[in-house]
Amino acid sequence: YGTMGGQCGDTGVIRCGDGEFVVQDTIHLAGGKIGHIGRMTSGMIKLGDKVELSVNPAGRADTCKNHSATHLLQKALRTVLGSHVEQAGSYVDAHRLRFDFSHFSAMTPEELAKVEQIVNDEINAHLPVRTSVMTLEEAKKTGAMALFGEKYGDSVRVVQMGDFSTELCGGTHVANTGDIAVFKILSESGVAAGVRRIEALTGPGVFAYYKELEDRLSEAAKIVKATPANLAEKLTHLMAEVKQLSSENESLKSKAARESLGNVMDQVKEIKGVKLLAAKADGADMNGLRDLGDQLKEKLGEGVVVLASEKDGKVNLVAMATDSAMAQGAHAGNLIKGIAALVGGGGGGRPNMAQAGGKNPAGIPQAIAEVEKVLEGQLK
Repeated sequence: YGTMGGQCGDTGVIRCGDGEFVVQDTIHLAGGKIGHIGRMTSGMIKLGDKVELSVNPAGRADTCKNHSATHLLQKALRTVLGSHVEQAGSYVDAHRLRFDFSHFSAMTPEELAKVEQIVNDEINAHLPVRTSVMTLEEAKKTGAMALFGEKYGDSVRVVQMGDFSTELCGGTHVANTGDIAVFKILSESGVAAGVRRIEALTGPGVFAYYKELEDRLSEAAKIVKATPANLAEKLTHLMAEVKQLSSENESLKSKAARESLGNVMDQVKEIKGVKLLAAKADGADMNGLRDLGDQLKEKLGEGVVVLASEKDGKVNLVAMATDSAMAQGAHAGNLIKGIAALVGGGGGGRPNMAQAGGKNPAGIPQAIAEVEKVLEGQLK
């Protein structure tokens, strides 16, 4: 079978006496010929030799499983989502299947579960798979699904899976849906406007997938000193501990930032009747700086608070203005813009709160000193 219609070509071996050619791919050539691509692994093959061609049986069988599953999948999608669903492309090989279809939105987890269940139900029903060659008119009478925009000849091949699915198809298939064994959807995503894609596994691929998941689950359980059976319980406890420790850490960082400011209220200045507190807090990240700003603004009562910090070689800036200060012209966003360049950064925000980042900690003292000048220019 040469690669065609979304199904990958056969692999296998061509033998002649002591000559062996490993077929790595098969393609269609002009004149209805099949080209065999690969390499000689021993001996030689010459014109006129009689050879034996052996298809890789496991690869062909697994490809058949995946191809037949796309037929069941299309019908299941039409059942769950509606008759607007049409195939927009597909790819099947021995390892997995990909099916593109027309649909206007992402599928919900419930829809995916329903589609997967329908396909597995039809697999478990062991439907016979029949192939027939007939005229296009006869095929239309059977209700066979055809690819939109595809050109068909006078004779077409119809693949029927019980009374569940009937499609025009030239690919290879299982003899019975039970041969597919099992079907598992891996993902559903958008690939173009109005086109969704499902990737899935069948048969041995599903068992290999679950084996890998089992191995990962066991490894994860081992890391947190649990078993797969009580992993969820263990993780719940650990997340509660992490949350508590994170809260304690934030409190400690906030306390350290406050302490680094010293008696900060001594640094309050009055600019045209508006209180201004501009200071540097050591080691605070942006969240910590905002929290500290809120505390100092409350302590200040009315006015403007501007804080700067250096953490991990970067600069964080926060400016806050109360209602009274804004009424007199203070604007936190413009204030930040006026000093951010001094620390090698940029930012902005609303009149009442703004923030910025920078990459020049050496500029912090100059930025703090500039605040008074910028605010003075804003006030009426």
